[in-house]
Amino acid sequence: MKKTIDEAIDHLRDNHIRITPQRRLVLEYLIEKRNHPTVETIFKAVNAKEPSLSLATVYNSLKLLVDQGLVIELTSSEDGIHYDYYGHPHFHVICVNCGKIIDVDYPEYASDLAKIDRIAAKKTGYDIIANHIEVEGYCPECAQKK
Repeated sequence: MKKTIDEAIDHLRDNHIRITPQRRLVLEYLIEKRNHPTVETIFKAVNAKEPSLSLATVYNSLKLLVDQGLVIELTSSEDGIHYDYYGHPHFHVICVNCGKIIDVDYPEYASDLAKIDRIAAKKTGYDIIANHIEVEGYCPECAQKK
């Protein structure tokens, strides 16, 4: 875990981003918890450690981390935007009923995603820098209730 945090901080430093204690708290929370939290969830958790932290600071830190490509935003029909540290390739399965989000690692399919990037670049002329795949369905609990 420490290695992951150090790598993320190195990425920010390499891009001349100042590592404030508040940014570090938000980043550490996302890396350690892996729970696809909302901004409010992050705020409550990090504010317990640092009571002077404002909600605006959490929003600003998340925006910076998203802009730097370390964190992605996931939209859930249930309760808005969730955040996820994107330090390794994975995709998300989202329940369309309850909004639960699960990570799915896919190292064996990384070449397939690279192929998707190449096809997208060829068809659009875009310089593809990332992709985020979301699969929707019903989680086991919601499927059982249907």
